[in-house]
Amino acid sequence: MTSEETGVDQAVEKALKEMRVSSEVYWGATLHHPNDLPFEISKLPEVFTQFRKAVEKESQVFPTFATPEQLPALPDGVEPGQIPTLSDLGLEENPIDPKGVLQFKGGETAAFARLQHYFWDADCLQTYKETRNGMLGADYSSKFSPWLANGSLSPRKVYEEVQAYENQRRKNNSTYWMVFELLWRDYFRLVCAKYGRKIFRKGGIRGLPINWQADWKRFDRWREGETGYPLVDANMKEIAATGFMSNRGRQNVASFLTKNLGIDWRWGAEWFESLLIDYDVCSNWGNWNYTAGVGNDARGFRYFNIPKQSKDYDPEGKYAKHWLPALENLPAKKVHAPWKLQPEEQKRFDVRLGVDYPNPVVDLQKSVEANERRYQEASDRKKNPRLKNSLRLTG
Repeated sequence: MTSEETGVDQAVEKALKEMRVSSEVYWGATLHHPNDLPFEISKLPEVFTQFRKAVEKESQVFPTFATPEQLPALPDGVEPGQIPTLSDLGLEENPIDPKGVLQFKGGETAAFARLQHYFWDADCLQTYKETRNGMLGADYSSKFSPWLANGSLSPRKVYEEVQAYENQRRKNNSTYWMVFELLWRDYFRLVCAKYGRKIFRKGGIRGLPINWQADWKRFDRWREGETGYPLVDANMKEIAATGFMSNRGRQNVASFLTKNLGIDWRWGAEWFESLLIDYDVCSNWGNWNYTAGVGNDARGFRYFNIPKQSKDYDPEGKYAKHWLPALENLPAKKVHAPWKLQPEEQKRFDVRLGVDYPNPVVDLQKSVEANERRYQEASDRKKNPRLKNSLRLTG
């Protein structure tokens, strides 16, 4: 679906062909197969809600295949080889950060164990919709994404477990929402299949000519968790230390980079790609397109209000303090706005602005207004290309 992954497939097929070994490529890793959709991929709706409603009404999820009792032997001339270790690749194994939400372990066995724990043992599925926007702890959300991303867990397997849970325990908004999120995952894969390399372009799949800023200093403050806004900084510290970040966190930091700093969204997408243990090319780049306002389902200039998000999703500041120890002495009412601390308060709470914790990199409101103007100018140029030439003549 995307260039690098397609290139790997083609290289494998070519190598097998040279060895006179036949091969077939199958579509996988989605809940719904393209052949079972009520429309061609080229006609994929631009709005997720339209896609979801059509699929829920007219498509079905087919059962998973039974586990084979025995695999056929490899073709003559094909040797399995050895799976290289990190040291073989010239890399060092990073220790697992104890502050991470979960000590992720790869493989199908670990994936099934997590599924068993979250659905059945801890019975977290019944409240998934209410807790999924959490940021601290192991069970606020399923954490299935790393195993889904590397193929250790099938979305259809998750779907079947949801059905079993509904039959044996309860069916509610949370069980529906688990499938709803899998549909979003399907949607981004289909978006990539429809638009191909456009997903990586500066203007996104909409081709919106936004004048993104190339500010390396501010970008470094963002990626290092030094923006001066605790919700953003805590999330950036977490992904750097563990390779994982909550969905709520990803939306907030992406919004901050694009709507407050006005920096090219592709820088953020590449930074995520380099770190995420659940990296999925379609979900990552599709979501960044969406948040930056250059993807499908765009509804004008939308941004996340960082102070409100902080209050709603980390009201006591526990998450911020977990990743930002410099703020551990601040009371809940002050932890998300340290720039407001008076000199006496900084002394009392043992935090010096500009020393122990940075001053804000931008003014939230002013930066939003400036980037909204850039967005609107780009939208106007997109609608009327002649406007660009007119501005050049009169500017």
